[in-house]
Amino acid sequence: MTSSSRFQVSTRGDTQVLDITRTVSDIVAKSGIRDGIAVVFVVGSTAAITTTEAEPGLMNRDLKAFYDRIAPDDAEYAHESTWNDDNGHAHVRASSLGPSVALPIVAGRLPLGTWQQIVLIDFDTRPRQRELVVQIVGE
Repeated sequence: MTSSSRFQVSTRGDTQVLDITRTVSDIVAKSGIRDGIAVVFVVGSTAAITTTEAEPGLMNRDLKAFYDRIAPDDAEYAHESTWNDDNGHAHVRASSLGPSVALPIVAGRLPLGTWQQIVLIDFDTRPRQRELVVQIVGE
């Protein structure tokens, strides 16, 4: 059995981290699938999905500081000279993390740890309306 759902979130960009666990968990619960896999995918090339602890210091400071060190927004990016824009760092950051995460479904729920949430990270340089797809396969 398969189930697909889509939802949207508004973001401000600039390495904003949004906890989307509740929405994804609700979609899994409504799917009726008891055991399987849920894939959460963000449409676009300047945002990414992962799991982490949705704690304010980590979400609002630490992850941004990490990405500022490995792909600074003020570095020179060939992408920006090709397209005459300002978000080369956003593409590099999103590519390093990836647009999706696969999660197990056990007994109708996501077996996430106590301090483990599903998060969307928007690396772009402007506010966006992000579309997410949740694809569930199982029985």
